[in-house]
Amino acid sequence: MSNPGVELWDQRYAGETYLFGERPNAFLSRQTQRLQGRRRALAVADGEGRNGVWLAEQGLEVVSLDGSGAAQRKARRLAEQRGVELQLELADLETWSWPTESFDVVAAIFIQFAGPDLRSRLFAGMRQALAPGGLLLLEGYRPEQLGYRTGGPPIVENLYTEDLLREAFAGLQILELTSYDAVIEEGTGHSGMSALIDLVARQPG
Repeated sequence: MSNPGVELWDQRYAGETYLFGERPNAFLSRQTQRLQGRRRALAVADGEGRNGVWLAEQGLEVVSLDGSGAAQRKARRLAEQRGVELQLELADLETWSWPTESFDVVAAIFIQFAGPDLRSRLFAGMRQALAPGGLLLLEGYRPEQLGYRTGGPPIVENLYTEDLLREAFAGLQILELTSYDAVIEEGTGHSGMSALIDLVARQPG
């Protein structure tokens, strides 16, 4: 049976250009120093691979996880162009079996296609996948993004607040949790002034 959600993303990623650009997310790229000495990373809903490729360029072994085959074909091409390796994992995020304590870094950048029920499962899986001492790096949009209309879903329930993230990751040590507005230019998918929220959290141990 076909998956309408996957078909929609395959259509969005079908063009030759990269929907969200080829450069890494700015928040993620600011975390370079935190990545020192870390070995394995999971890039959740990594799409066309811009963030997974950047993590690989930092010397990490990267699993790039996404549900769109069209996106992963472009991720493979981007990795080849940059001279790095990605382990591409094509999976339905609603049913994927999350490994336990397997990654030193879990990066989740703008995964707000997920409504509250799926989001709860994804967040639980991300916590489960973090090794002791592992880092969670997450960026998303706040509800104020609905006024900007420069990216993200027009669904307030899918957006993040500081209270929501504090509750969702209460078992982790929060190293950074900031809300701010900034201009971002990530291809045609994210472009313009944006209401952002960043989380850096550490798994105990």
